[in-house]
Amino acid sequence: MSLFSFLLLLLLPFLSLSFSQTPPKGFLIDCGATAGSEINGLQWIPDTQFISTGTPRNLTIPGLVPTLSTVRSFPRQGKKNCYVVQVYRGARYMVRTTYYYGGINGPDFPSPPVFDQIVDGTLWSVVNTTDDYARGLSTYYEGVFLAQGKTMSLCIGSNTYTESDPFISALEFVILADSLYNTTDFNRFGLSLVRRDSFGYSGPTIRYPDDQFDRFWEPFGQSNSANASSNNVSVSGFWNLPPLKMFETQIGSDQLESLELRWPQASLPKSKYYIALYFADSSGSSRRIFNVSLNGVTYYRELNVTASGVVVFASQWPLSGPTTITLTPAASSSRGPLINAGEIFEVLSLGGRTSTRDVIALERIKEGLQNPPLDWNGDPCMPRQYSWTGITCSEGPRIRVVTLNLTSMNLSGSLSPYVANMTALTNIWLGNNTFSGQIPDLSSLKMLETLHLEDNQFSGEIPSSLGNISTLREVFLQNNNLTGQVPTNLVGKTGLNLRISGNNLVSPPLAS
Repeated sequence: MSLFSFLLLLLLPFLSLSFSQTPPKGFLIDCGATAGSEINGLQWIPDTQFISTGTPRNLTIPGLVPTLSTVRSFPRQGKKNCYVVQVYRGARYMVRTTYYYGGINGPDFPSPPVFDQIVDGTLWSVVNTTDDYARGLSTYYEGVFLAQGKTMSLCIGSNTYTESDPFISALEFVILADSLYNTTDFNRFGLSLVRRDSFGYSGPTIRYPDDQFDRFWEPFGQSNSANASSNNVSVSGFWNLPPLKMFETQIGSDQLESLELRWPQASLPKSKYYIALYFADSSGSSRRIFNVSLNGVTYYRELNVTASGVVVFASQWPLSGPTTITLTPAASSSRGPLINAGEIFEVLSLGGRTSTRDVIALERIKEGLQNPPLDWNGDPCMPRQYSWTGITCSEGPRIRVVTLNLTSMNLSGSLSPYVANMTALTNIWLGNNTFSGQIPDLSSLKMLETLHLEDNQFSGEIPSSLGNISTLREVFLQNNNLTGQVPTNLVGKTGLNLRISGNNLVSPPLAS
């Protein structure tokens, strides 16, 4: 596929631009807070309904806004700690995480920890706030992801490079309009923000209420040998619904000369990127026509910029290292080029999701445990390095749980009948715990090879349906409180290693 097959152009007007003052829809979560707060007209809520792990902590630094003055801190012994948020399936969400360290881990750890953040089953990015914190700044990360179920999770992962406890200050899930970034196949990809800038602008970050979704448009005031000016531009509609305020400034020139802009200023890792560049001109009847290039590769030819506005964008443009935008006047142009704003996202391949039936079953099993493993939240199988303790999963496009191994984990509670819905299971190992209650009917587990329930407190009878599972090779039930008669279809079953000592069982009558 050629570079140019990624290129798209949107001329305006297409959609009526809404400047509604209605607050963004979704959840604005103040992590570690015990009470809600209002900031810039937006309501923030405590995080207790979304997470059950971690410790709320307060920062004593004066002058912090409420969302930075509290954090939730996570002990490193838990691999993955997840916020789980109710969402509308099929909706597109902006997910934003904010971090401000504030020395929360004590004097032995003056620098912030470095750790991973995960959306559902996708490893989103490494969180490294060291440089920002050294300058007294908070750090935020923003992405766009599709809600593929009724919940979405944001997880903090303690990787090998984490030297002290990870933390989070704030978390936002905001529903975006269907038109936003809709050239991306969100069933296969997510978007991770690299930069979103308003060119020629040097004021505070443009956000809500100027941007109805509270996206952040950062100031990018440098002129790069071109003149920055302010215009009263009337923009009738963009499908990415940018704020009108960003069209009040620009980087550009009336002179018929090329404009070269290093943007984004940081070098980019080799990947594919979603790019949107915004242009609008109020110069009246004059013609402002130019070519747009990225790193010497033509991005768009003969772009005619008027007061109505135009955006050019690419869905998956390969980039690596420094990036330079060059705007070159066309022969038919009477004025030089200009640019108002730009967005660039890295395109992330989604990491996959565990089969819904297995996720539901594991949630029911978790509910039946009095002390489930700390990392049993978020997606059970993905990312692979953050799969739940005791879970082994299949490879391939349809991810199933194939082994449940919770041996000797000091677990108590009952074994939910929902375990029988995990039809890809080949091994269940729950030995040496204090499980109680009855053994559920497992006859639907047609691939089950081993069942180890030994050294627990299971009671009731052994389900006769176990004898109907042709693949069974080991059934270890010794040292429980089982009663009744041993099913005849288990005794003497060819190829089955059956252990039942240490119970109150009655052997089946001998055949006459």
